[in-house]
Amino acid sequence: MTITSHSIANVKQAVPFFWVKNIEESLRYYVAGLGFEMTHKWIDDGKLRWCWLQLGGAALMLQEFPMEGHDANPPKGRLGKGVSINFICEDALAFYREVKSRGIRSEPKPFVGNRMWVTSLSDPDGYKLFFESPTDAAEESEYEGS
Repeated sequence: MTITSHSIANVKQAVPFFWVKNIEESLRYYVAGLGFEMTHKWIDDGKLRWCWLQLGGAALMLQEFPMEGHDANPPKGRLGKGVSINFICEDALAFYREVKSRGIRSEPKPFVGNRMWVTSLSDPDGYKLFFESPTDAAEESEYEGS
C-alpha cells in the first residue's frame, strides 16, 4: 500500500477520547485545575453528555458512561489503567507551578526523563497525563522547588 502526500496532509490532529464516570468532576479537574477550555459540547435532555476540551494546541474529548436506560454501560474497574497521554510544553515546570497553585497534585514531583522535564498527573478516572518539555538537565534530576 502506497501512502500519498495527500493522505498524509489529510490527517490534521489526534484527539484522545476518554470515557469518564462523572463528567462534572472531570470538567472541574481539566478546566478549573489544568486550564483547558471547553470549545464544543453535546447536551441531551438538559445534561452535558460529551465535550471537546482545548489547551493550547492540544485537545481531548470526554464522554460520561451512560449509567441508566437502554444504553446503560456502567464501567467496571479503573478506567484509565494503561492509558497515558503526553503533552509537549514550552515549559513543563511552569505548567507544574501553575496547576499546583490551583490545588492539583503531581506525584512524583517533576523529574527529568529522556531529556525532558516530566510533570506526571492522574485525572479522576486514572488516566495518566504527562506534561513534558526539553531540557539539558541531568537524567533523573528532580525539581527542587515547592
